[in-house]
Amino acid sequence: MKKHIPNAITMMNLFSGCVAVAMAFSGNFGAVVVWVLMAAVFDFFDGFAARLLGVSSKMGVELDSLADVVSFGVAPATAVFILLRDFSAYPDFLLPMSTILPYTAFLLPVFSALRLAKFNLDDRQTSSFLGLPTPADALFWISYCYGVQYLSPLNEKICYSTLGFIVIFSLLMVSEIPMFSLKIKKIQFAGNEKQALLVVSMIAFVALWGIIGVAWGILFYIALSIFGNSFGKTKR
Repeated sequence: MKKHIPNAITMMNLFSGCVAVAMAFSGNFGAVVVWVLMAAVFDFFDGFAARLLGVSSKMGVELDSLADVVSFGVAPATAVFILLRDFSAYPDFLLPMSTILPYTAFLLPVFSALRLAKFNLDDRQTSSFLGLPTPADALFWISYCYGVQYLSPLNEKICYSTLGFIVIFSLLMVSEIPMFSLKIKKIQFAGNEKQALLVVSMIAFVALWGIIGVAWGILFYIALSIFGNSFGKTKR
């Protein structure tokens, strides 16, 4: 019986992702934030439960990736699609492509699937990541869409930033850039400086700017990973 518990939790991740997709199509970006966050919670606890119960399995790994493609790929991409579909301030030179550009949002689940398949086969990513993790990508997009949904009809710069971020984040997910993990093995500051700095910064960003502060936090995470790695190499 206990071997089915982690998989049941994974299915709750998938269920939450499906509801998030439905909420995105209805234009309820606040609900998308809630359901994707719920999916992230289930995504954390399915692996935790598998390790705690000693019932990790190859099937669980595959189910987890399938659920993640929906919850952290399709769901946020659907929100981006709706954002671009309802956009009314396209620059003049992009107007002929205004019915096509929203579909660029679905590059995100495509690269999320590539990222997850690569992660499952890569034994270098046990304690850290190579490329942007799909949950971090999802958190950026749900908070971004929630934060700019009322500004996008009035500001064509939102169009440029959205399309640019789609390309950048898609490539980041399959890049070889080292990204630190939030997993903390020992409760001490030494060795966990970047994790502590990120948590404090994320809290500050959310306190200052609300939900869109999460997007700023993810950008800070990316910068901290890149420049932290560069600094570490220079120091050595």
